[in-house]
Amino acid sequence: MSLEDERREYRYSRLTRASLHDSPFAQFQHWLDQALQDKGVADPTAMCVATVDASGKPWQRLVLLKHFDEHGLVFYTNLGSRKARDIADNPQVSLHFPWNAMDRQVIVGGTAQRLSSVEVLKYFISRPRDSQLAAWSSRQSSRINSRQALVGQFMQMREKFRHGDIPVPDFWGGFRVAPAEFEFWQGGEHRLHDRFQYLLDDSGQWVISRLAP
Repeated sequence: MSLEDERREYRYSRLTRASLHDSPFAQFQHWLDQALQDKGVADPTAMCVATVDASGKPWQRLVLLKHFDEHGLVFYTNLGSRKARDIADNPQVSLHFPWNAMDRQVIVGGTAQRLSSVEVLKYFISRPRDSQLAAWSSRQSSRINSRQALVGQFMQMREKFRHGDIPVPDFWGGFRVAPAEFEFWQGGEHRLHDRFQYLLDDSGQWVISRLAP
């Protein structure tokens, strides 16, 4: 089959202005709750984080959303990773939630801010022990010789911290993306999709607009 012939109709639902919450945070929470409950949505908390480095080169990767409230969306990472280095140069990022099974996607644009050490510690100690060890074992985005080398480093960390609590690595932390824009996209028949944008104006109010598909 030709790729040009690969298509389907989007009939999951409709999105109207009347059905929208006035707050993008409430609307996001509503859709997130539905994605969490829909068995067809794999990894509903997975989001694509798009960054741009100092030279203007963009890059994307999937991470897991770990907290959400009206202050922003939170994820954790190695502070030496490519995404963290990009954010240090340009804190403007875009997040994308691809809820394909529901014919939905949400895009968030905002500014990434480092989390406090207290927030990082609180989350780190809640992680499974092997996940804590993995944080110590990987210098994320650095080149390695083989998977065996990575596993070997993991086993070394397991031995090193075999007794007691595992401390938070000083090269590990998190970011909160404070939103300035949301877009909610609901697939529609005949490619007549429903798109609504929430844009934060200079007075701190959210302005809602329907966008052409």
